Amino acid sequence: MSKTLAARPRGGERGVGLAVTIPGAGRLSARHLVLDFNGTLAEAGVLRAPVARRLTLLAREFEVTVVTADTFGTAGASLRGLPLTVSTVRTGRDKESFVRRRSQEGVVAIGNGANDLRMLRAAALGIAVLGAEGMDPRLAACARIVVRRIEDALDLLLDPRRLVATLRT
Repeated sequence: MSKTLAARPRGGERGVGLAVTIPGAGRLSARHLVLDFNGTLAEAGVLRAPVARRLTLLAREFEVTVVTADTFGTAGASLRGLPLTVSTVRTGRDKESFVRRRSQEGVVAIGNGANDLRMLRAAALGIAVLGAEGMDPRLAACARIVVRRIEDALDLLLDPRRLVATLRT
């Protein structure tokens, strides 16, 4: 039913992503993890220290992409060397379009700002982060889960049993 992400599958291929059964709500599956950068992974344009290791672990299972307007111009340098892709976008519509193009394989989207609204709505699982830079309050209405810190969101994906406990009906 659930699993803890631990090791890269043989051959260097990505794992199954997320595949859990939520009692009363059905199956939740996703191969893609799409994240906002500023205010979500970073504070004032600087990657939060505990995030890199978690992203590396999650990249063993998910195709990880950071979609960002890159307000501070630091995303590329901050994320260099991590097993993920950085995609610079201009608007929330661009983020939504990015998620919709991957929606057949399932997407977990994580963000905090107004330009993340459409992205979270389009995802199989939207997680809103209320971090040090705040959160657009409209995200609370469209996200399936709201967490205090990005580490909390990533930890839910690293141990999907915790997702089951949160989402069961």
